[in-house]
Amino acid sequence: MNNVPFSVLDLVPVAAGNTVKQSLNNALDLAQHAETWGYNRYWLAEHHNMTGVASAATSVVIGYIAGGTQTIRVGSGGIMLPNHSPLVIAEQFGTLASLYPGRIDLGVGRAPGSDQVTARAMRRNLTGPDTFPQDVVELQHYFQPAEPGQAVQAMPGAGLNVPVWILGSSLFGAQLAAMLGLPYAFASHFAPDALMQALHTYRTQFQPSETLKKPYVMLGVNVVAADTDAEAKRLFTSAQQQFINLRSGNPGQLPPPVDHPERLDYALRQTGAGQMLRYAVVGAPDTVQQGLARFIDQTQADELMITAQIFDHTARLHSFELAAQAREALVGEMVSVG
Repeated sequence: MNNVPFSVLDLVPVAAGNTVKQSLNNALDLAQHAETWGYNRYWLAEHHNMTGVASAATSVVIGYIAGGTQTIRVGSGGIMLPNHSPLVIAEQFGTLASLYPGRIDLGVGRAPGSDQVTARAMRRNLTGPDTFPQDVVELQHYFQPAEPGQAVQAMPGAGLNVPVWILGSSLFGAQLAAMLGLPYAFASHFAPDALMQALHTYRTQFQPSETLKKPYVMLGVNVVAADTDAEAKRLFTSAQQQFINLRSGNPGQLPPPVDHPERLDYALRQTGAGQMLRYAVVGAPDTVQQGLARFIDQTQADELMITAQIFDHTARLHSFELAAQAREALVGEMVSVG
């Protein structure tokens, strides 16, 4: 295995009974710990009209996290570009990159991050996904140095070359990232079905660019780690319930774990939530280390983006700490074998 960096994807979960303020404070606390544990990036996701997610104003939350950390890269996983003008996003991320130089990433996707009713409430052009490739190219252009006589410039933004990533859960994103020569992040943490085919498409069709000379893939994976397998499985039931509720049309705040995980098996099968969570590594440290090693070996990922919807903040911190320790152990194994 290569020395694969680990990063964090945070939806800023609002646990049942918590406030948004507490959830945002928890996100900053996790980011500060992740920085000391050696995580490479801390990304936040854009979702709307979801009472269990506090990262809707993604650029604002990125500024909050970046302002409270020192070295970790902070970015979007992602900005749903059809919801926005490319110029506005270029200005927002140009501002962030000016405040926190060398630390800001811009991952973009073409999904709305919401339902159709919410999309209309955002005044979103419902044909937006059809123009996603053109919007990405326009966005990249705004980060290039301004040309003489250029009528519209991103200010700030021009000349800052903010790194742009393509996010995806299907072959479309893989093809676009390959065509543009951009790094690619796949949402295998909730949409695993097309993973292997998307990886093959991206790697075989990749065209080198000024941005990137060879393919670079970051993969999402759910990791819930605890001191025992049983406790990790119990903690994981919060995420399982959240996905069951989402698939049943009843999204809400992150529910507390249940003491008997097997009681969720039927609902997981009936809603398809279990299939969505297929790439989840849940268990004690040894179990997590082995599961992550298998996933990296199967996918040859260049980087992993760890996500964990865990109800208790202290348990969530411990899970990310154990995941970081698993990475260190895997790197140590690689060194000793080499």
